[in-house]
Amino acid sequence: MYVSNLSFQTTEESLNKMFSEFGTVSSVKIILDRETQQSRGFAFVEMPSEAEGKEALSALNNKEVEGRTMNVSVAKEKSDRSGGGFQRRNDNRRW
Repeated sequence: MYVSNLSFQTTEESLNKMFSEFGTVSSVKIILDRETQQSRGFAFVEMPSEAEGKEALSALNNKEVEGRTMNVSVAKEKSDRSGGGFQRRNDNRRW
């Protein structure tokens, strides 16, 4: 699940505790800024059971945590993003 609008003080341990009230949590990862190592205000939480995940999503979406309204949604697969620069087209021309 994708969890956003987190307080910068929210920890992986506190998220794990919140989500584990609804079932097994296999992983929690708060995304950090590469330079400052501070939270970017969002995280990914994995729960192996779809039913438990749906229950957690329903209960925790729009819940106020540490002064912020947390958003919880189903995470989308990472798309293959272009890295910029030249792209190869089907006819092998570069743009």
